[in-house]
Amino acid sequence: MGMLKTIGQAWKIGDIRKKIIFTLLMLTIFRIGACIPVPGIDRAVLQGFFEGGAALFDLFDIFSGGAFSNFTIFALSITPYITASIILQLLTIAIPALERLAKEGTEGKKKIAQYTRYLTVILAFIQAIGMSVGLFRNALRYDDFFSVSVIVLTLSAGTAFLMWLGEQINENGIGNGISLIIFSGIVARIPGGINKGLVKYAAGEVNIITLIVFVLFAMFVIVGIIVIQQGQRRIPVQYAKRVVGRKMYGGQSTHIPLKVNQAGVIPVIFSLSMLQFPLTLTYFFPNSGFSSFMSTWFSPSGLYGAWIYASFNAILIMFFTYFYTSVTFNPMEVAGNMKANGGFIPGIRPGKPTVEYLSKVMTRITFVGAVFLAIIAVMPTIIDHLTGLGIRFGGTSLLIAVGVALDTMKQLENQMVMRNYEGFLK
Repeated sequence: MGMLKTIGQAWKIGDIRKKIIFTLLMLTIFRIGACIPVPGIDRAVLQGFFEGGAALFDLFDIFSGGAFSNFTIFALSITPYITASIILQLLTIAIPALERLAKEGTEGKKKIAQYTRYLTVILAFIQAIGMSVGLFRNALRYDDFFSVSVIVLTLSAGTAFLMWLGEQINENGIGNGISLIIFSGIVARIPGGINKGLVKYAAGEVNIITLIVFVLFAMFVIVGIIVIQQGQRRIPVQYAKRVVGRKMYGGQSTHIPLKVNQAGVIPVIFSLSMLQFPLTLTYFFPNSGFSSFMSTWFSPSGLYGAWIYASFNAILIMFFTYFYTSVTFNPMEVAGNMKANGGFIPGIRPGKPTVEYLSKVMTRITFVGAVFLAIIAVMPTIIDHLTGLGIRFGGTSLLIAVGVALDTMKQLENQMVMRNYEGFLK
């Protein structure tokens, strides 16, 4: 109710109402584009392809809101942009020139954003060629150079348009544009998922206990995501008093908020991308021994593969959680900034002891976040293997959807606070 009240109060303010309407219009354009098919594709062949094993590509279908499985103009969705952003973040650490550029402030960020756009278009073009010439070649009505070129350019242009759409939302709307595009794709799949479950129940393929387990799992995931996303360890910081001229500065107390889930959903995306790569290769060699081995021992739909897949998924998620947290949080830099401004953690000496303390605390709370992400990502695979309900990547979908909703409402609440309105997030 508090959330609806905040939205209602925001709607009464002219400039915020315009931003909300603009955001909804941009998302509507995305959903319309997700229904426009790419020319030259045999829909019957495409449907048979996904019925034979579409579960391997559910992550891409999540991001595209069903556009991938329907092979529409937004089939690539925004995944090339996400990949390009991750690559640029990693290169910023590895390449000193990019690291210096990132520290130049607004101009440096604009330059890196420009590099990200270029890399996005390149990756989209490469992925479009791979999908057209390789993965979906049998679904092409004509495989001549002109027909394939039209498909490749259509898919690449779709991704570039979505990237532009997301940036427009960032500038003129509410929330993060790229995240909201993914969020709207996930939400658009909910009615179809509910209908699928009801059809299976009516056909006797699943029982009422299975549906109850699924609902309880969804509620557990939503509550858990909110707790973990909002959870943080507050490290107290005291600033020493100092006299400058006739005035005294410092002496106040504050804190460093260390988030339990510092990495967000990035580790899940990294892990699924790595695990799906060898499974994707099986579609290029459908009758080989490699394909048979992967389908039995490494596929989430395999007899033994579901448990092996889930185990590797959990291990990779925990690894990438620690890796990405170390990339985004630098204890040495935080300790250096505190020392330069006369700050210290009570009971901890400035310098190396502070760095060690921050590292120890971050390692412990990151473990909690990593285990949580692993459970959320692995449980749908296990439940689907045991029940056959078909909820693969359901945890990932909820994780992204709830996280984006919380972030968007926080931004809306921040604008409400500036106008002396009471928000629903305490």
